[in-house]
Amino acid sequence: MAEIRDAEVTVVGGGAIGCAVAYALARAGFRDIQVVEQGELAGATSGQAAGLVGQVRATRERCLLAMASVAEYARIEQETGYPADWRQTGSVRIAMTAERAAEFRALAAVARSAGLEVEFLTPAGLARLCPMLDTTGVTAALWCASDGYLQPNSLVTAYARVARDRGVTFATRTTVTGLRIAGGAVTGVRTDHRAVATDTVINAAGPWAGAVARLAGQQLPVVPVRHEYFVTRAVPGWHAGLPVLRIPDLRLYVRAEGPGILCGGWEPDGLSLDPRQVAIGQPLAVRPDWEVLSGFAAGFARLAPLVTQAEVREVFRGFPAFSPDGRFIVGPVPGLRGFVMAAACNAHGVSGSAGLAQHVLESLRPDASPYVRSLSPARYLPRTWDWESARAQAEAIYENYYGLTQPRS
Repeated sequence: MAEIRDAEVTVVGGGAIGCAVAYALARAGFRDIQVVEQGELAGATSGQAAGLVGQVRATRERCLLAMASVAEYARIEQETGYPADWRQTGSVRIAMTAERAAEFRALAAVARSAGLEVEFLTPAGLARLCPMLDTTGVTAALWCASDGYLQPNSLVTAYARVARDRGVTFATRTTVTGLRIAGGAVTGVRTDHRAVATDTVINAAGPWAGAVARLAGQQLPVVPVRHEYFVTRAVPGWHAGLPVLRIPDLRLYVRAEGPGILCGGWEPDGLSLDPRQVAIGQPLAVRPDWEVLSGFAAGFARLAPLVTQAEVREVFRGFPAFSPDGRFIVGPVPGLRGFVMAAACNAHGVSGSAGLAQHVLESLRPDASPYVRSLSPARYLPRTWDWESARAQAEAIYENYYGLTQPRS
């Protein structure tokens, strides 16, 4: 890896978002880019992600972002030969109530308005795709054949390799300790190695993005919220080609991990960290919460009883960053030239990284779309909100991730 250096653009954070942004900027013609990462690439939150990639969303804009990401994952592998370990297995959303089935019909309408092909499965069709499930309690099943999953470390490595081929440098094990600001503009970055000059800092530091923003004198509500899932050893009937499952009535998502089961969900009582107490470089380790994880297993046992008999091989957990309104914080910070946010991914950092990087690129142009402009950090500046409410609202976004929605186009 390279040493930190003077650069026109410095991306802070070497996870999925940071590496995707560097890749997108390099493809767009930016020629002097470096990525600065406090540890190793994908060594923090991105490396703990489940890697699910779903395109069915509650709004047309979010569908289009996810669709752009899926197209990019396939393109990277086909055009560069660098594997992202992208598996287009398809996914099934499973409803177990009439209310959820009605929501699925609305979601399907939004998906079709975005050009995303989806269909409702018959009971026989669901049984054919998911023979390992007991589907007697299912009221509807929404199938998206172009969904799938990937391995986060492979994706980040692919972004980095393509970006490096285009001249991007990566300074790992380098912690940002300060920013130089003069005349209302970013002029440099200080690190634990040395200070360098830069014209633009893109803050893609995940759960540490709030701390990086404070270095620029900005307070932005980037709230780390705990998320965890488990992976079992081999279970009969499971293999890597099975569809991804989302079961919102049980607050669960599931996919195969080789011959094992990967099972996670959204806790009804979110656990967040106080963003004001999160320092750059601070480890955000958390012990497995076995009560929560066993609850996930018990819920999924309603459809796959063998999960409760399987031995847990590994537990993954981290603190993805959420915003109080559940929307990304993307774009230049008003009043501070050269400081750009790419944060608060609301657990979509890996799956939506390619599309979100395109939003960052678009935000730097004078003709950004109304949607991209709506993601601007300007909505939180000047600060009219309080930290306690912001934290509670971000936890509520997490807790209601699978809440019943009223999709709109």
